[in-house]
Amino acid sequence: MHVPVMAEMAANNQNPDVLFWVGCAGSFDQLAQKITKAFVSILDKVGINYAILGKEEMCTGDPARRAGNEFLFQMMAYQNIQTLNGYNIKKIITTCPHCFNIFKNEYPALGGNFEVMHHASFLQQLIDEGKITLKDGGAYKGKKITYHDSCYLGRANNIYEAPRKVLEALDAELVEMKRCKSNGFCCGAGGAQMFKEEEKGEVRINIDRTNEAIETGAAIIASACPYCNTMLTDGVKNAENEKVEVVDIAELVAASLT
Repeated sequence: MHVPVMAEMAANNQNPDVLFWVGCAGSFDQLAQKITKAFVSILDKVGINYAILGKEEMCTGDPARRAGNEFLFQMMAYQNIQTLNGYNIKKIITTCPHCFNIFKNEYPALGGNFEVMHHASFLQQLIDEGKITLKDGGAYKGKKITYHDSCYLGRANNIYEAPRKVLEALDAELVEMKRCKSNGFCCGAGGAQMFKEEEKGEVRINIDRTNEAIETGAAIIASACPYCNTMLTDGVKNAENEKVEVVDIAELVAASLT
């Protein structure tokens, strides 16, 4: 699998239509790397003219800002903005709602003005345009799937329907948790909690949320965020339930392509 890198394209006087922002999790976390590979396979299959920054990509600074290190955040953000503007990047797609949110809502104040799409919205768009065709009676036809709303995708940016429409296209049976959409519940990773121990309480947040998902009777817990994916996967392991798997919507689509 050859993934085009921005520096190579620029050296050949080529410009991508979109930049795929891989993100820290998508680059370094083993679970999230599967999501990255699945999404890239979709981009290749559809014939999207894209590139990644590769080694020039830094963290967006989201965890630093959430943890209170504003200086580090601004340093990272200005570096990224300089790199992106240097390549004249106009449109960014990312599989991480944390990256999506900070590009969309917080980078403009620092001079970073880009069109940003989350992969859930992008996949829905490709399906609506007929560019993605899915197998009839594919691997997930009739299977019960519950979808976990990422905080930064849902409540922060009001994107609820796009991932659900993608799941509907799979011919799966979508079952909702009691707390969903605007009344959703965090996986336990947001606000830089991913990188620290939780405050004392009765139950870990990810275990509470995973149990809620398992109670729906779904065979698959679908997510659209690498951090949610990790937290829910840990929750399923804790429940010792081998019948339930946690899968990103990009992986579900990639496995169902014709």
